[in-house]
Amino acid sequence: MQLDWVALFKRYVGDDVRTPYLVAAERLTRVQANYELFTFTVLLTVLFGVIGLASLSPSLPHGDTAAVSVYAFIVAASAVAFGITKSPIAGAVCATAPVGALIYFAAFGFHPDAATGDKFLQVVLVLVWLRYSWRIVKIARVYPTLPPARPDQTEP
Repeated sequence: MQLDWVALFKRYVGDDVRTPYLVAAERLTRVQANYELFTFTVLLTVLFGVIGLASLSPSLPHGDTAAVSVYAFIVAASAVAFGITKSPIAGAVCATAPVGALIYFAAFGFHPDAATGDKFLQVVLVLVWLRYSWRIVKIARVYPTLPPARPDQTEP
């Protein structure tokens, strides 16, 4: 049995319905938007839920600062609310997450063992994440006006 890598790539990465990341927000259907927003909210909820729990430890660079944990839990709760309501306000709160990461890097620094290249890569990834977050806010704004699914699309 041989794997069909092209079909697998199209199914999980290049699918126009389930992974519409290259489609402009205004041209999405509700099904496409639902798939994209679902993935975003699940990843953000899990990431910031774990960060919120881990940040309760006083051994991290921020010490016993409660603000990091509170902010992480606010973003996780906003992601849940955004996934349910598709509210632009909840989406905007979610979009502040990369800014919060940059502020954390500036205030508390990076891991002590991180090399210069690692730090650079982390900042670049957060900046890409920031750019993508604005796409999420844009999808939330146009979501009420998006057309329903085309006949070849199914709801998640």
